[in-house]
Amino acid sequence: MRKFDGQELVLASHNKGKLKEISEMLAPYGIKVSSAAEHGLEEPVEDQDTFIGNARIKAHYAAKATGLPALSDDSGISVDALDGAPGVYTADWAETPNGRDFPMAMQKTWDLLEEKNAPAPRTAAFNCTFCLAWPDGHDEVFVGKVEGQVVWPMRGAEGHGYDPIFMPDGHDITFGEMDPKVKNNISHRADAFAKLKACFE
Repeated sequence: MRKFDGQELVLASHNKGKLKEISEMLAPYGIKVSSAAEHGLEEPVEDQDTFIGNARIKAHYAAKATGLPALSDDSGISVDALDGAPGVYTADWAETPNGRDFPMAMQKTWDLLEEKNAPAPRTAAFNCTFCLAWPDGHDEVFVGKVEGQVVWPMRGAEGHGYDPIFMPDGHDITFGEMDPKVKNNISHRADAFAKLKACFE
């Protein structure tokens, strides 16, 4: 595994919530994290059908454009009874002409499960893939996952995305109801980050 020995990296994302979360994760290592938006980068076309494929597209695009190492995060929820959907299309299910509408996407997910009469528990997993890419084309990939189930109705105002309908195994509340510090210790992103941080140590 190649070690990261710089002082700054670019987060290949325009998501302010993700920037805050990852900046906090990397703060103990003294690494400055800037976003793709701060560098004026557009979002590249993500045309792969796997989390790893799309993570690589984003990280290599940002690393090449800025000349800095770049970290990308491709994540989403995969529902077993929906054959793994929405998966890499998790954010796409929320797209509207006026921005992302996650309550609409969660309703769509539940409606599809109801149409299929999917038996309970309606198992699902949140997936997170980090790709750390260097300007010379090298990359390291780290995959994290948390298992759980989809519940209804939506519960909680914490978190983001599909958090209000995802209840992780071993808990009786959703990510949307969970204290962010607790969630950040058990989430798919925490699992992937536990592996990624070997690059910084």
